Amino acid sequence: MSKTVVIGAGFGGLALAIRLQASGVPVLLLEQRDKPGGRAYVYQDEGFTFDAGPTVITDPSAIEALFTLAGKRMADYVDLLPVTPFYRLCWETGEVFDYDNHQERLEAQIRRFNPEDVEGYRRFHAYSRAVFEEGYLKLGAVPFLSFRDMLRAGPKLAQLQAWRSVYGMVSKFIKNEQLRQAFSFHTLLVGGNPFAPSSIYSLIHALEREWGVWFARGGTGALVEGLVRLFQDLGGTLELNAQVTRLEVDGSRIKAVELEDGRRIETLAVASNADVVHTYEKWLGHHPVGAARTRSLKRKRMSNSLFVLYFGLNHHHSQLAHHTVCFGPRYKELIEDIFTKETLAEDFSLYLHAPCVTDPSLAPPGCGSYYVLAPVPHLGTANLDWTVEGPRLRDRIFAYLEQHYMPGLREQLVTQRMFTPFDFRDQLGAHLGSAFSVEPILQQSAWFRPHNRDSHIPNLYLVGAGTHPGAGIPGVIGSAKATAGLMLEALL
Repeated sequence: MSKTVVIGAGFGGLALAIRLQASGVPVLLLEQRDKPGGRAYVYQDEGFTFDAGPTVITDPSAIEALFTLAGKRMADYVDLLPVTPFYRLCWETGEVFDYDNHQERLEAQIRRFNPEDVEGYRRFHAYSRAVFEEGYLKLGAVPFLSFRDMLRAGPKLAQLQAWRSVYGMVSKFIKNEQLRQAFSFHTLLVGGNPFAPSSIYSLIHALEREWGVWFARGGTGALVEGLVRLFQDLGGTLELNAQVTRLEVDGSRIKAVELEDGRRIETLAVASNADVVHTYEKWLGHHPVGAARTRSLKRKRMSNSLFVLYFGLNHHHSQLAHHTVCFGPRYKELIEDIFTKETLAEDFSLYLHAPCVTDPSLAPPGCGSYYVLAPVPHLGTANLDWTVEGPRLRDRIFAYLEQHYMPGLREQLVTQRMFTPFDFRDQLGAHLGSAFSVEPILQQSAWFRPHNRDSHIPNLYLVGAGTHPGAGIPGVIGSAKATAGLMLEALL
């Protein structure tokens, strides 16, 4: 019997495969790498465990829903641990803001920066909550297949002033510049520019306040393993090192998936969790629809890339929080450089991940596993040679962290590795080395984003960051729910 094929075992592909398999649709899940997870890959060196990608879990209910649908208990597969504070926000001038879910503590910290902004924050939170209810709870898992769907959502989006930027909306309520940064940086977590429309992405703040921030015991890779085990317990088949080379089309439908090893797998339907440009250009470029989609997608604005350093130290820096955001001397100017400049900025802002604060098992006793990332331009914005720029930026970041946050870092180094825009392009197939696929601006959201089902090849579906609703763990799991609904309608 022909199976439905899902290509790519990232969070989106796994969530979709689980939903289909739990509903009685046999699924073959193909993953090109030697481990599942996609961007949530895991590296292990010298006894250290490094989560390669997403480490912030903000809607555990979306994950739990997958286990409930399958008639299982999430607790039997994965253990989620609360992270407090959510983030520690730090500036070079010495100010520190521990951002968490305790209203009184949060307001006390806001008051230290500017007493008048306490009331402004309350109003911003109410706005964020309204956007969260409309944009996430109501529309987050609803596919936008026609412009009529967009028109129905339009009045509410207009009422929520979706044409404004996240930073602009925060600034409407909050006056202190550092607090404006504290409540607008979240857009960067999904590849967005806080100074570009749409303010819809301010819902991330309410999302965190609703369910908190969590981390899987054993790392994000342990969550991937739990989802894989769930999928296989349901009877699903996962193949690793399975490189797709072509989608065979008969008329207007995909008939088979062709693999690098020469196999041809007939299928009823295909869902791609791969990069959307890669899907159409590499696998469907031989077909008129694939060629046309490729041209259209390449005209879209892509999100930024990332430069990531994974490093293990023979010392545990207990002074750090689990998640630390290190703001550099510039905010708006730096972000403009990242999204528009053809060169690499001299300064940077960083996200520092110290998971051993929550789970010491990710490093040998007395040691610490870390990664630090800097948002950087994608290869279409700045066509840099990262074999040269990577080591330079690594040395600058290590020196900066040692000076400001982690004294003795370079002497404590046991192991290190880099992941550059070249790796996003070459290892993950990401167009222009983009870390988050299509940039989340208003003109590329909902119906304007690549659709969960292709309008000309009806048994081709998309799931993951490149389709609705977008990047981030809740986003891609939401995309799986939207895509699964469409597939089940057609297959059952």
